[in-house]
Amino acid sequence: MTEHGPGPLCQCIERALEQYFRQLQGEAPSGLYDLVLAEVERPLLEAVMNYAGSNQSRAARYLGINRNTLRKKLVHYGIE
Repeated sequence: MTEHGPGPLCQCIERALEQYFRQLQGEAPSGLYDLVLAEVERPLLEAVMNYAGSNQSRAARYLGINRNTLRKKLVHYGIE
């Protein structure tokens, strides 16, 4: 969140979730937390790895996570 309100990424996620809830047509969602994390985490990792020139140490610093944690996530999503 920025000092002026939610940023564009937050707004995009909110719109996507509103659409998802409409598509459920009143059914209860299941596993929503993991679903959203997977939808957001993969493109985040891909974009940061690209920005970091595929340098995992640099990408981990940008993300604020340990390099080993990043490596596990990259393997999990099949990103190299």
